[in-house]
Amino acid sequence: MESKISREEAFELLKKYNKEPFHIQHALTVEGVMRWYAGELGFTDEADYWAVTGLLHDIDFELYPEEHCQKAPELLKEGGVGDDMIHSICSHGFGICSDVEPVHEMEKVMFAADELTGLIGAAALMRPSKSVMDMEVSSIKKKFKDKRFAAGCSRDVIRQGAERLGWELNDLFEKTILAMRSCEESISKEMENYSA
Repeated sequence: MESKISREEAFELLKKYNKEPFHIQHALTVEGVMRWYAGELGFTDEADYWAVTGLLHDIDFELYPEEHCQKAPELLKEGGVGDDMIHSICSHGFGICSDVEPVHEMEKVMFAADELTGLIGAAALMRPSKSVMDMEVSSIKKKFKDKRFAAGCSRDVIRQGAERLGWELNDLFEKTILAMRSCEESISKEMENYSA
């Protein structure tokens, strides 16, 4: 799988359609999480592809929320993104806003981890440390059960994602916390450019 686009080009493309710091931070988080997972699951040679796919996965969400995953192919093609990556990006919305099914291991990981990073990120903001560095799986399990907490993060998608990967929910929680720890510091530095 080839990305056909460098990380720098991908980031510029993302910023062309996304101005909100929240969306930039989410994109950087999923990028870092996907890079970590590539290494963890034995796809180190595809790590750049996994990461850039994560970076661009919500490219159309800020400007076209009603057309999420529908508008993305057009924006991505114009930006020079290859068909493989466009397919992978659209698969993260399977069953919600896309009929492209996640098939490759990377697509299954992104499908599972995307929503979960939102839940973990929201839980981290509630902590005195505002960090995932001291977060435990038990606190995510509690937040996961509380439907009102981060209500926009679909529990069904997270559950389906774990099933597609053949993992227990706890494994998905634990791995994704570790993945978010791996990139928290670099994202904080990057986001300093976006603080008012």
